[in-house]
Amino acid sequence: MPGDEKIKGPASYFPSIEKKYGQPIAHWLSLVRGLKDMKHMEQVAWLKAEHGLGHGHANAIVAHVMSTQPE
Repeated sequence: MPGDEKIKGPASYFPSIEKKYGQPIAHWLSLVRGLKDMKHMEQVAWLKAEHGLGHGHANAIVAHVMSTQPE
């Protein structure tokens, strides 16, 4: 059944990100979308330094944004 499919990729981290950091995922995605002039790892480092996110959570957010933005 389609409803039983497990979420894969960066989005699989979203529920734990929301729970741990107390903000909806839209908040984090919006922040990263505003960092267009930074490279992937610079964005990850920014989330870690400025907002205290763990590396895996920060990387998942950045990877998701980069995968959904037009080039």
